[in-house]
Amino acid sequence: MAVAAAAVSFSPTAGLSQDSAASVHEGSWISWRGPLQTGVSLEKYSDGAKFNPKPEWEKEIAGRGTPIIFKGKVYSWGYRGKGPDLEEVLTCYDEKTGDSIWEAAYHDFISDTIYNRYSIGSVAVDAETENIYMATTYGLVVCFDNSGKELWQISMIERFGRLTFPNGRAGSPVVDGNLMIIRGVTSYWGADGPARDRFFAFDKNTGDLVWSSAPGTGPPYLKDSSMSTPFLETRGGRRVFYAGTGCGNIVCVNVADGTPLWRLQISKGGINSSPVLDAARQRLICVHGAENIDTTETGRAFALHLPEDYGNTGGEVEADQGGAPQLSADIEDWRAPLDQFTSSPLVHDGRVYQLVKTGSLFCMDAESGKILWDLKLSNEQLHASPAMADGILYIPMYEGKLFVVKPGDTSAEILHEINLVGNAIGSPAICNGKVYVHTTEKLYRFGIDTDSIAWNDAPDDAWPKAGEATSISVVPSDVLLNAGDSTGFALRTVDANGLPVGTVESGEWEKFVPPTAKVKAEMDASVIDGKLTASADANESAGMFKVSADGLTGFVRGRVIPNPPISLDFEGDELTGESTTNGAAFAYPPLPWIGGRFKWEVQEHEGNKVLMKTLDRILFMRCTTFIGDPELSNYTMQADVMTDGNRRVKSVVGLVNQRYIISLVGNSNVIEVSSNHERVKEEAPFSIAANTWYTLKTRVDIGEDGSGVIRGKAWPKGEAEPDAWTIEVEHKNAHKKGAPGLFGFSPQSQKAVFVDNITITPNE
Repeated sequence: MAVAAAAVSFSPTAGLSQDSAASVHEGSWISWRGPLQTGVSLEKYSDGAKFNPKPEWEKEIAGRGTPIIFKGKVYSWGYRGKGPDLEEVLTCYDEKTGDSIWEAAYHDFISDTIYNRYSIGSVAVDAETENIYMATTYGLVVCFDNSGKELWQISMIERFGRLTFPNGRAGSPVVDGNLMIIRGVTSYWGADGPARDRFFAFDKNTGDLVWSSAPGTGPPYLKDSSMSTPFLETRGGRRVFYAGTGCGNIVCVNVADGTPLWRLQISKGGINSSPVLDAARQRLICVHGAENIDTTETGRAFALHLPEDYGNTGGEVEADQGGAPQLSADIEDWRAPLDQFTSSPLVHDGRVYQLVKTGSLFCMDAESGKILWDLKLSNEQLHASPAMADGILYIPMYEGKLFVVKPGDTSAEILHEINLVGNAIGSPAICNGKVYVHTTEKLYRFGIDTDSIAWNDAPDDAWPKAGEATSISVVPSDVLLNAGDSTGFALRTVDANGLPVGTVESGEWEKFVPPTAKVKAEMDASVIDGKLTASADANESAGMFKVSADGLTGFVRGRVIPNPPISLDFEGDELTGESTTNGAAFAYPPLPWIGGRFKWEVQEHEGNKVLMKTLDRILFMRCTTFIGDPELSNYTMQADVMTDGNRRVKSVVGLVNQRYIISLVGNSNVIEVSSNHERVKEEAPFSIAANTWYTLKTRVDIGEDGSGVIRGKAWPKGEAEPDAWTIEVEHKNAHKKGAPGLFGFSPQSQKAVFVDNITITPNE
């Protein structure tokens, strides 16, 4: 093992000179809530500065998030179009003129996002590389360089089992040092199979997964996904972040390695607001709008006193229900009876400013939580958080107004009330004396008339120094291999806090089965010359490898999937378990399937072993399970399928082919092609009898112009295949690739879905 002589730098401005690092926040707004992560600008203006209510420029692009500004460019994440042509768009504008420089557009797929709930959040810019990071509503994570070139892309749905929700909450990516961090509710494989609200950290340069973390206690309440964006700082010798979760916790996570450090259960619903740090008082302040965990009241603003040493929290710490250790409730210093689901607090100069869902702005004393005053601005508020520059608040309200407010000690003065076109859902960005606001119709830029702009110094957030190496970090920490493929690794030594120390040139590799693993499985692969390699005839499999060097160890998880042609039946499976759905003997589906283990079971049905959808988790009454490579294209998928039910209620069964779902909808007696029901959905008549087997065949063909044709046919099992396709759908902007998978919908988890004899073949 060779260890580098110097410790690896881990800083948001790593690689920048001292001068350039100091100026990162001058003339920029590179993340959702600005340079302090609180919505407060560092800008200060000359005496007599005034906000000009007339827009300097505006753009016809819908958006529900916050624009980002860096080095003369404005990055707007929005959406445009209708029906199958609706797309989320990242547009780069010239900061001064508003002229479009470049754009990148992406189409929704396999999501249940409704009512145009797109682009809720923002992109993020890395000051070191100037790269831009975007996480779409439906699970694409994309990295661009500053010229708009796509550097890497990950489909979180197909790769890590991210679930989608009708509310469209996705949150914003954050960049810290060499990591880009995002979040989502996922159902993956193995120990990560149960649905949990998870955070993922990727190498910002390569897109390789560094770690994933599930610091909460269980699945999100009532499908309540969270869009709480992490707040980052240095504490206790670590980089840490704080965030709310869909299971109602405030959590603290070690940024370097994803270790959950602590949590506090707050509510019986998801926490969507982002916490902010009141650094002067060492308190974390947040708000929520669900039922409190300890009272029957709904919602509260609250302040938590942060421990400096997580081993000495001042309260009892016990690990329960999984996730991070639970802190004692006495770390809560104060609470105020405010109710807000998503709009986050702003902290400045000993005051907390919070919007509530009924449209009022409240000002609280940061020390005591005492409400000092409130100001009615509208009848309701959704999502948008206030921003502040030079003591003035800028507040978009849901109805489509921008309020400019001057707060005082006992009251506040409305300086301007500006009517905007569309609903104002995104938070403002303030940069170079300009205020940017997105609505569901336009992007606006307003000016602050001033003779000069200066910048306050950003607080010094001292970065931790690495200690002695204690283990090896393997990057990527999770791999997907097709049979015949191989991948290399970056091996880094890290200290007890996960901070990088050095590098490892080589190590000894061996297959590893965790002692706590419920399924004792191994990857059908081997490490050859430092590369994890699957042979051309490797079996579908999943497992872990362990690497050792100079007494240090590290681990990597991975899956191996076969290449088409693929043929699957379940006759060889041993039914050794007892189903919680019906008490029958069952076997789990293949371990490498994403989200398959708790959504499907192999059971005996009428003398054959078939795949049956589970009914014991209402979270999975609508389920999509991916069984192949996200990079596949132009293939045919076929299976025998059956719905359960009666004349009034039947389940839905389908196949996923290249990001399209081709399904038999029992209640409607149709064969349907969809990708999102509000975007791509067409159907053709097909009579479906419950508890009757059909053969379903699907095919997607992509043309040279990017258009595609999605085809499906079905017929009673055992009969001759009809020559004609039952349904053919043309899609102008077709999905170019996508993992094969299975789809099932059991209304209220009451009616089962059955699948057997799956084949995947290249199109002829």
